[in-house]
Amino acid sequence: MKRIVVMLALVSIPLFLLPGQETERSVEESYLQESVENMIIREQSRADTREMKMIALAYIGDAIDRGNTGDEVRQALEYMGLEGVLNRSRENGRLVNNFPDVRREAARYLGRMGTVEAKDALLKIIYYDNEPMVLQEAVKSLADIGNDDGGRTVSTIAWILMKFDNTNPDNLLALSAVEAFEKLGTASGGLRDPNAVQMLIRIAEGPYIRPVQDRAKAALGRIRLSQAQSSKQQQQQRQQQ
Repeated sequence: MKRIVVMLALVSIPLFLLPGQETERSVEESYLQESVENMIIREQSRADTREMKMIALAYIGDAIDRGNTGDEVRQALEYMGLEGVLNRSRENGRLVNNFPDVRREAARYLGRMGTVEAKDALLKIIYYDNEPMVLQEAVKSLADIGNDDGGRTVSTIAWILMKFDNTNPDNLLALSAVEAFEKLGTASGGLRDPNAVQMLIRIAEGPYIRPVQDRAKAALGRIRLSQAQSSKQQQQQRQQQ
């Protein structure tokens, strides 16, 4: 009995006497929890049913709230954001994995991630998708992320807007694009893509409802003012040098 008591005491020493042990265990447990969470998200995102994918999206929302914006989460969102468009499954010739609401939610969460990789995934969604509800969310998310180095985001939004304007103008997509152009344009000191400017003018004067037209006119005014202020600041900096 005495030997058993001594052995239990020795086993208990690392749990109570070693400094930092508890912190290390917490880090390890957190890492394990995140790994298990990522695995569950990955498997659910590739499930056959819409319901399971929506559960995966809910888990992803919780993960992002806790700061889990790792590559596995982004890959799951990108997969769901392109499913039914680029990743297609057919049964007897019928497309069985076309879930626009899943793609829309995936686009929204990519915007919440806010990473460069998330932005690239959103640009891919815009390039391949044809559902206005998905495209609206992707455009909003791109505007939230910002960071339009090289002008690729603005040019892609202008491209998809022009595509719809020529075939089937959509008021909500146009409104999302207007707000994105304004946000990205004011952040970078102006809107330098001529196609984007042309589309803003087209929305202000074209086949769109009055509130959307008015919003485009207001955005043009704000972007012009932002560009003028940016040019003035640059001129002052050159004079100071």
